[in-house]
Parts: sequence; structure tokens; C-alpha cells
Amino acid sequence: MVRIFSWNVNGVRAVEKKGFIPWLLSTGADVVCLQETKARPDQLPPALKAPSGYRSFWASAKKPGYAGTAIFCASEPDEVFFLGDSAFDDEGRVVAARFGHLVAVSAYFPNSQEGGARLDYMLAFCDAILRFCDGLAAQGRNVVLSGDYNIAHRPIDLARPEANVGNPGYLPEERAWMDRFTAGGWVDTFRHFCPEANHYTWWSYRFKAREKNIGWRIDYQCVNSAFLPRVVESKIHPQVSGSDHCPVSVSLDI
Repeated sequence: MVRIFSWNVNGVRAVEKKGFIPWLLSTGADVVCLQETKARPDQLPPALKAPSGYRSFWASAKKPGYAGTAIFCASEPDEVFFLGDSAFDDEGRVVAARFGHLVAVSAYFPNSQEGGARLDYMLAFCDAILRFCDGLAAQGRNVVLSGDYNIAHRPIDLARPEANVGNPGYLPEERAWMDRFTAGGWVDTFRHFCPEANHYTWWSYRFKAREKNIGWRIDYQCVNSAFLPRVVESKIHPQVSGSDHCPVSVSLDI
């Protein structure tokens, strides 16, 4: 059994002070994908870059304290690579690790921002990551695309859909891309196992939103449909604090 966790930590240096390393070691995870790390590896202490039993690989933004992704691995990957497009690699949006035929991808999708100020960039990233994953699948790889997608796909994926129509993360263009993505052979593993409402991965820090469970499900672990039979579990871990997001995980029978 292989377990892959994913978590938008909203600053890896901040979450380290809130128990990140003990949490990591407690998971027994084979791979942990992080998003919004907001740091370069040379800014981090050795204990955070290489916790006991893990090695880490980083994609950092050129802009200090911004965006960024990382992967922590319990075994040495066969290769580590990036999206291959400087428009997105310069923001550290993607890092991927291959273990044989399995590719674990940590992706931090851009936020389209108020008024859709960055919607074109966000949708360009969506198209680029889809080409990237389709290309891997065409090579016979099995892909787990983990990350903060910054999209609530359907009304069930946020507590107050009517109040958020037209807001970033729930724009028609973003949701339409998710429709194309899932129609194109990519499976939202959590929804495959859990069709029920009231399961979220992000909550505003305001108005006690997390305490009231007024949230959004914007963190996903999607797989190519051919790999779906190997996915035995997909979970959200709302009890884990330290960020405005919580971790998600998949267990794979490989």
C-alpha cells in the first residue's frame, strides 16, 4: 500500500512552528505534496528539508515568500521534474516525482483573483497542467495530481454556492475547465468515494468559518481513469490544523 498526502501549508516555515514535522512523521506517508510553501530550500533548517526518513524536492518562486511547491519522499524517486514552462515554473507551481510507473505531482493552481484579474493566467495554467498530465498518461505513467486547484467544482463543493457565484474559485470558466478535465479521463478520487456534502478543505480565517464548517473543497487528488482501480481510499483530514487548508490523502494498492 502506498499513501500520498497533499497539503497547502500556507507557508512551510509557519507550519513548522505548528507541528508540521511531528505530523509528517505520524502519517506514515510514502509521499507528501505541499503547496504554497513560500520559501526556498536555502532558507530552511536541515530538520525541515530532511525530516527523519524523508528527503525533499522543491519548486520555489522567483518572487520571495510567494507560492511554491514541494514533495517529501520516503524513498528515492527515479526522477524529479517540473512543468517545463517558465511562465509557471518561475512561480514554483509544479514539482513531480516519478517512482517507476507512478508519478506524484504537487501542483499549486493560481488564484484567479478578484474581478478575474488573473483568470487568463489561471486558465493557461489549467491547460498546461492538463497537457502535462495527459502526456505522462500517454507514456504509460499512472498519475496522482495532488494540490490546491483553487476551484470548487460543483455546488456541493462549497458551503454557500449561491453567495459565491462570480467569486474567484467558483467562476463559470474555472468550473467549465474542471468539467473538461474530468470528462477527459481524470477522476476526482474523493468524490468517487464520497458523494455527500459538507466535506471541505479550506476555510476562511474570518467569522469562525472552520469552527462552523463554512468551507470550500478546493484541494484534490485526481488520477487517470486507468489507475482508478488501484485507488482504495481518498480522505480529507479536517482535524489537522496549522493552515487555513487541511491535508487530503489517497491510499493506492500498488
